[in-house]
Amino acid sequence: MIDLKVVNSVLEQLEQERGIPKAKMMEAIEMALATAYKKEYGKKGQIIRAKFDINTGKTEFEQVKVVVDKDKVIMRDEAEVVEEKPEKRFGKRDFNEKESTEEDDGIVYFNPEHHILLEDAKKIKKGAAVDEEVVFPLEAKDDFGRISAQTAKQVIIQKLREAEKVSVLGEYGKKEGQIVTGTVQRMERGNVFIDMGRATAILGYEEQIPGEQYKQGERVRAYLYRVEESPKGIFLKLSRSHPKFLEELFKAEAPEVLNGTVMIKAIAREAGSRSKIAVSSSDEHIDPVGSLVGQRGVRVTTVMSELGGEKIDIIEWSEDPKRFIEDALSPAKILNVEINNVEKKAVVEVAEDQQSLAIGKGGQNARLAAKLTGWKIDIHSVRAEAPIEETEEAN
Repeated sequence: MIDLKVVNSVLEQLEQERGIPKAKMMEAIEMALATAYKKEYGKKGQIIRAKFDINTGKTEFEQVKVVVDKDKVIMRDEAEVVEEKPEKRFGKRDFNEKESTEEDDGIVYFNPEHHILLEDAKKIKKGAAVDEEVVFPLEAKDDFGRISAQTAKQVIIQKLREAEKVSVLGEYGKKEGQIVTGTVQRMERGNVFIDMGRATAILGYEEQIPGEQYKQGERVRAYLYRVEESPKGIFLKLSRSHPKFLEELFKAEAPEVLNGTVMIKAIAREAGSRSKIAVSSSDEHIDPVGSLVGQRGVRVTTVMSELGGEKIDIIEWSEDPKRFIEDALSPAKILNVEINNVEKKAVVEVAEDQQSLAIGKGGQNARLAAKLTGWKIDIHSVRAEAPIEETEEAN
């Protein structure tokens, strides 16, 4: 006997905890019962439906037949005398194995278990029309056997997975492009698997900040850049090295960025080492750089702390490429910038003592500046001329 109280309790729990609608669960149960019935007692081509009453535990089975026009179908005995051999019309497959619903030039092959002729349907249901369904009650069966019970179980599990996939996709699809938090589950081949509650997230090796270490059970914040559906379930792709992660962190710290008053125009990032951010303001009274830095640097310091001490240069974005390139190469002082608009190339002149600062360690400062501005940058040093000493000739 089915314990209806337990069934109801489980359905309500799944609805509350996993967000799977009770109606979907009932649909899964009925589909499983219909599949089990057909496997045990049904015939080829039959359409069987089940109606399960959650209050009484009773199940009613019915067979559905589709109304067809006699002139639009080939009857079985007619099909067998067609001049063409079945192998030629249908391939090597035997005619009796041909699906009853398969069409050939718009003609349907009649199967009495699947179809009912229009003239017969009208005797049962007045006003019956082609393509309508006619329902016939079937004998109720309580014992489907071990195989059928297993089939029913598999169908229910599959339906549950499908329903949960839809639910999880709906929940995390809305969070794509945002920062999410989860717990480290395990580490495998450089990848970190993070438990998000209803789904598993993957922080790939290339998406991690170099040098960071992760421990099982540790809480981790990351940028959700993709929600992927696979046969095994829903996988969330996370990143801590993505430039957008930096942007979302500043949105959390600076209200001016969140409300759109201050806009992050460009980001160049080498995760774990250094980043450059170009910002602008739609309000002339608001300093865009100051908004990200915060009072006494508290905002930028908080972001740097989340990124393991990654250095962040914040500059004001400019439509003037010369000024933009100058600021992007900070903290170096620039003497002159020559622009080639055709090749989108800039030749930058700096004093000898500023060259190493402009290029940066391993070329990082120049590389980030080029990425931030979108210009190719060549840096040349200019030797300072010795001052000319003026002497006053004696009279």
